[in-house]
Amino acid sequence: MNTPNYTRRNFLKAMGLGVATMAMPSCVLAAKSSAAGDKRPNVLFIAVDDLRPQLGCYGHKQMLSPNIDRLASDGVVFLRSYCQVPVCGASRASLMTGVRPTANRFLGYDTWAEKDLPGALSVAKHFRNNGYHTISNGKIFHNRTDCLDGWSEEPWRPKGAWRNYLLEENIKLAEQTSAHKGPAFENADVPDNAYFDGMVADKGISDLRRLKKMDRPFFLALGFFKPHLPFNAPKKYWDMYRPEEIDLADNPFRPKGAPDAALHNWGELRAYHGIPRKGPLSEEMARTLIHGYYACVSYTDAQIGRVLAELDRLGMRDNTVVVLWGDHGWNLGEHGLWCKHCNFETSLHSPLIVRAPGIKAGARTNALTEYLDIYPSLCELCELPLAGHLQGKSFVPLLKNPNLPWKKAVFSRYFKGDSVKTDRYRYTEWRDKKGKVYARMLYDHSVDLVENVNIAERPRNKKLVGRLSKMLQGLRK
Repeated sequence: MNTPNYTRRNFLKAMGLGVATMAMPSCVLAAKSSAAGDKRPNVLFIAVDDLRPQLGCYGHKQMLSPNIDRLASDGVVFLRSYCQVPVCGASRASLMTGVRPTANRFLGYDTWAEKDLPGALSVAKHFRNNGYHTISNGKIFHNRTDCLDGWSEEPWRPKGAWRNYLLEENIKLAEQTSAHKGPAFENADVPDNAYFDGMVADKGISDLRRLKKMDRPFFLALGFFKPHLPFNAPKKYWDMYRPEEIDLADNPFRPKGAPDAALHNWGELRAYHGIPRKGPLSEEMARTLIHGYYACVSYTDAQIGRVLAELDRLGMRDNTVVVLWGDHGWNLGEHGLWCKHCNFETSLHSPLIVRAPGIKAGARTNALTEYLDIYPSLCELCELPLAGHLQGKSFVPLLKNPNLPWKKAVFSRYFKGDSVKTDRYRYTEWRDKKGKVYARMLYDHSVDLVENVNIAERPRNKKLVGRLSKMLQGLRK
């Protein structure tokens, strides 16, 4: 696997067609599109923060996600899609640029794509350069003004979107901390647009009405914040679930043989009021947090449903590609972990659903895919040239035939930990600055999909570990 360590010069050189396209003013391309009566499909690009594939369409019936499930029934569900990095900023930077993370690029929470990869040609900019009107609402890049030149309009998100407490006592608690983090959950009895994701849906619906009148195709990105912490959602979504019926994790324990490098202290959650600074959560708190996560998913699902209904009402469904993705998974007590920030299946396995004109509805594919594949796939679906720097593979053939033989492996990383997922195994290794492996994990997903027993150190697996380790060499560049 070739993953060059780009400088600005060789990055721009590698872009090929993307460079030529980027050099042409978007106003010229827009004029060409308008004069030709451009009928290329629109793109509705839906991102959901911290979304596990714990949805009805993924077989989890306790989660109430009717609108996402309806989208899935009209499109293709990728049952084995994986993010590149299990943290917001880095995952989005990789997805939006189509470039893999490395030991020096796309690492953490506050990643800026344009700083880690100067001259980056984001998917939004590529579409804009090819005559599309591009809009960013909510959370698309982690930082609102990252890769700003990709958008036809200034990116919009509600002010203070990381907090959004409505109850007075919670506002006061948040104000008492430097990070403005109050309780980890809230359920005010308010309309949907009192919280931020309702506002994002309102803005998206308003934009669709404007875009309907334009004579050029659009790339409308909507980034929903929930179920990111804090788990704040209108009370009616909490009331959809009975607390006593909510399942706790089946494996709230450290995997047998797992190294210390694989685990973390879930500091993101511990920063909230009422969460202990060390040790496990009480069963009551764990159940409340899972309840809150479920409520937030159902809340966001309802907002997505509103936007999709407006797309239908405006008569734009048949000429719009819809792609929905969560930036990474999330732990709800599995292995004693909460949040993301690790190389387990629970953090790396992420939902991906695509509905596109001319694609048969209701399909599901088990092919291994990764978020790097989204950028080239959208280019192919919209008949755009492929930017020369892309490191993913268009999955459009899978939309037409979900059972095609496909990738033999997909790759993810988190700081010093590199992971490869094959059809049967997940292997992860951690290396020091000299390149020496100091920890490793291997799980056989044919018998241990929830990753409870690390088999990396078993003598009979030595050759397998060596083979999988070689597959990771390109990620360390």
